[in-house]
Parts: sequence; structure tokens; C-alpha cells
Amino acid sequence: MAASTNGFAGKPSMQGIVPHGEVEVSCVGDPDPVVNYVLDIKDIDDAVRTILLPPLAAAAANSPQPPVADVLRASLAPFRDRLHGRVESVTIRLTPTHSITMTTASPHRVLLRQQFDFAAAHRLHTPMLSDEENRRRYGKCNNPRGHGHNYRFEPCVEVPLDDAHVPLSLRDLESACKRAIIDRFDHTHLNEDTVEFNLDRGGVIPTIENISRVLFDLLQRDLASSAPHARLVSMTAWETDRTSATYPA
Repeated sequence: MAASTNGFAGKPSMQGIVPHGEVEVSCVGDPDPVVNYVLDIKDIDDAVRTILLPPLAAAAANSPQPPVADVLRASLAPFRDRLHGRVESVTIRLTPTHSITMTTASPHRVLLRQQFDFAAAHRLHTPMLSDEENRRRYGKCNNPRGHGHNYRFEPCVEVPLDDAHVPLSLRDLESACKRAIIDRFDHTHLNEDTVEFNLDRGGVIPTIENISRVLFDLLQRDLASSAPHARLVSMTAWETDRTSATYPA
């Protein structure tokens, strides 16, 4: 069988309808003085295929399926040892917008990420500048009637893996984001309809930098009551597919 020439596909190439995911490995270390590799990519690929993928495939075939984090935790130590201790983290990307990350430094905690979206309008205008200067600084974003975006946001939540806490599931995170963010902002004019971005009501200008910070604060407040064992690490918000901000930086 001819080797696959599609660099964005699995090897061998899929046939029919099959589960599809990605494994992302982050390694650290000094490059070898002779070949100047930290690790040979072929060694990383072989370790993924022989140590990480078999238990993940077996788990996917089981019913009920065990948590992905538990499967990853059981494989992390031998995977790290196979690659000479240079593995910093492993991410299992279950869908293009949902991933689970475990670091070798904290194998009893995982980072849960999922993207969400809402549609809203906003206007960039500050009373600290003249109308002319606002138009010069913000351009079309200073349109007096505002303009709209399909905003995306991605919380990164650290969750403990121990018997003392009920794990935070993706469904739990979805519910928290709906309560704290989507129900509040979806199909609104941020400047006019929300306290958070109305300057006359003590809000801030809805730049993507401020939006990422406000979303972080709102979700952090919700998780403090709904999932106090979970820790919100960061919030990334996208205004377009080319413009985003992450808080904390």
C-alpha cells in the first residue's frame, strides 16, 4: 500500500466513518550537540503510537467509556520515560474545539478546554478622546451605530483528579459558560445592553482585551460556587479568526 501523502491525515488514511482525534506532545530540553534535535520526531511519533494510542483506542471501544483523563494519566509515566523525561505535556484534542491536557509536573490535574460562541454588537469609542481622534484610532469600529461579531471564547480550566472531588465534566463547563456568559451577552449590543460594557454604568470599552478579562471574571465567579475545586487558568476570546486576546496573559 502506498504511503499517505496527506500531511493532515492519520496514517494509514481513514476509510469510512471512524473516530478522529489528535495527540499533541510538548517536549523541552537542550538540543543534542551532534544532530541538534531535542528529540527525534520519529521517536515521538513511535512513542505516541505504541504507548498512548492503544489504551485510548481500547477505551473508545468500551461501553461505558472511562474518562479520557484517567486513560492519559495511566500512560503518562511510561510515555515520559520512553522519551527520556523530556515530555512537558500531552494534549488529547477530541474535537477541533475540545481538548484535555496533562502535564508531567502535575499528573493528578488536567486542563480542560472548550470553545464557545455568541453573537453581539459593539462600538469602540472613548470619551477621553475627541470624536475625530476616536474615528482615527478605531476606524470602522467607531461606527456610531456599532457593528457585529460572532465572538468565540475558550476557557482553560484546571481540574483535580482525585477521589475527594467530583470531576468537572464538559457538560458542567458548558452549563457554567451558558449561565455566566452566553445568556448574558448573546444577541446584545454590548455597549447599550450590558452593565459590563456600558461606560455610563461603570463598564469598560468592549475591546477584545477587555472582553477576555470580563469573560474570565464572570466565569471565575460562577465556578467559585458551582465547581469550587476547579480553577479557571485563562480565558481566550476571538473577535475574528485573526484577532484574539488571552487573560491573564
